[in-house]
Amino acid sequence: MRRFVYVLMLGMLIYGCGATKKMNTNATSKIVASINIVNVKEDKVLVTIDPGVFTTDVTTFFIPKTVPGTYSIDNYGKYIEDFKAIDYEGNELSFTHDDVNSWNITEAKKLDKITYYINDTYDSEGVVSDAVFSPAGTNILLKDNFVLNLHGFIGYFQNLKEMPYELVITKPKTLFSTTSLKLKNETPVELDKEIFIANRYFDIIDNPILYAKPNSETFQIKDITVTLSVYSPTGIYTAASLKDRMEQMMTAQKDFLGEIDGTKEYNILLYLSKMDGKDATGFGALEHHTSTVVVLPEAMPKERLEQAMVDVVSHEFFHIVTPLNVHSEEVQYFDYNDPKMSEHLWMYEGTTEYFANLFQIQQGLITEEEFYSRIMDKVANSKSYDDAMSFTTMSKNILSEPYKKNYANVYEKGALINMALDITLRELSNGEKGILWLMKELSKKYDVTTPFKDENLIDEIVQMTYPEIRNFFDTHIIGDKPIDYTLYFNKVGLATITEQQQTGYFLAGEMPFIDVDSENDNAIFVREGIELSSFYSNIGMQGGDVIKSINGTTINLASIRNIIGESFGWTPDTLIKVVVIRNDKEIALEGKVGASVLNVTKLTSLDNVSENILNLRKAWMKN
Repeated sequence: MRRFVYVLMLGMLIYGCGATKKMNTNATSKIVASINIVNVKEDKVLVTIDPGVFTTDVTTFFIPKTVPGTYSIDNYGKYIEDFKAIDYEGNELSFTHDDVNSWNITEAKKLDKITYYINDTYDSEGVVSDAVFSPAGTNILLKDNFVLNLHGFIGYFQNLKEMPYELVITKPKTLFSTTSLKLKNETPVELDKEIFIANRYFDIIDNPILYAKPNSETFQIKDITVTLSVYSPTGIYTAASLKDRMEQMMTAQKDFLGEIDGTKEYNILLYLSKMDGKDATGFGALEHHTSTVVVLPEAMPKERLEQAMVDVVSHEFFHIVTPLNVHSEEVQYFDYNDPKMSEHLWMYEGTTEYFANLFQIQQGLITEEEFYSRIMDKVANSKSYDDAMSFTTMSKNILSEPYKKNYANVYEKGALINMALDITLRELSNGEKGILWLMKELSKKYDVTTPFKDENLIDEIVQMTYPEIRNFFDTHIIGDKPIDYTLYFNKVGLATITEQQQTGYFLAGEMPFIDVDSENDNAIFVREGIELSSFYSNIGMQGGDVIKSINGTTINLASIRNIIGESFGWTPDTLIKVVVIRNDKEIALEGKVGASVLNVTKLTSLDNVSENILNLRKAWMKN
């Protein structure tokens, strides 16, 4: 998963009957799930699930509590309404609803089907504090678009996750699907109905579907067929207008990965949000084996949108290496309602994010200066999290505090961990071996059907590499000692310098000075643990301050976007009045905004370094 910080800127066909159903133990048995996206009722769709004949007296139906790649508790069951269990005579069976994600049916042998209405998640994002991250969410917009992350629509019965599924979708004739799910018939019998097949429940939720008006492009990247499908509410963006940059980027990725071959098909489902009160506000993407759902603001200028797509989609595509290919038993046998988390987020997200930046410098998509700037942004951003926290402990306990609030550090320090490991491996192997080499070696042993044991991975990596690597893991990944990045910069002939740089009032490049507290009514606050620009000291704001109002305007997600837009027209003499909450006290601040200046630490090349150091730098960035 990749979260992209931009929020602050600009019918039912039931198959079979009781007399013809087969036992669930029969290899030809299947579960038939139907979704009607034509007869939408109060922005909800009807789902019907026919599980076949039960041989047990009791069964439990589950909707996921969490799904792979999200690392959060989302409780998709809270979006279900009017749940019914129906017997073969059409009568309702009794059930108990012990928790938000499960329904216990005590007369399972009589059960013919279950039905329920499902709400979408996008409508609630600006309302509830525990909103689902948009790329893992759902959208229902009659006759316009449907984002079907299927874990938000379809559940599973106890002990039946490995049963084949048939998915029947009754759809508007004007909307077309993009998905990696396979059609039962290549040419559907009816234009308003599509029937998909899946080997098991995981394959259902691993293959999201975007229904929208035709707006897609397909291109070939060596042996991978890529489809880019775009939903743009105003029509300003088309797949054709974004295709070239995506094709260039994915060609570079494939060249970077070389012999690693994870898929023959890849679908990019891009949803562009209007960012209004009932649309997506969580921007980024969620990985799947052969596709990704990407959510970004439609208001982004094309150049920024394309770069965001490069950064986000490249991250998700690199997930075909890990954890979609190289992963532990916790990932392979994921429990959607009682998850056991792996301790290797340093690899699943950290390696992936590192690759998403490294390949761009290696393949000539960005300059050395841009690459260095990205590294230093990650160093700066990582300081806003607990730097003295074991990464393996955090990963294993990521669903609970205090680890949960440090999750986003997997994209910052996680990438830097891999940078340090990469440089160390290059140094020990005279430039021949790095993190990409390591992942290729692991891919030879572990794949989509062969997981590793969580507790054995680090030992295996040490055996595959060098004894010195054990010390790095023990000290900085298993251990909680912060990494001295300057040590690794010096190994490749780089040093840090500090310069003053003019910035925006609320952002320095892509790094925001303010953030959103989703667990506190989406309160806007000044970030802590990072260097703030002079604007904040000029006014008297401090890290941790919750911004209540600016110039009399109450601050929320909608109003802060407007004020950020206005700030681009501020001059140093612009007067501002800010009310903040600090230590439960309301404080009024005012003054001139001044010229927003920030002390920025940059990487620069050292003079007069040895040939060995220059060769190591070249091996790190260019090989």
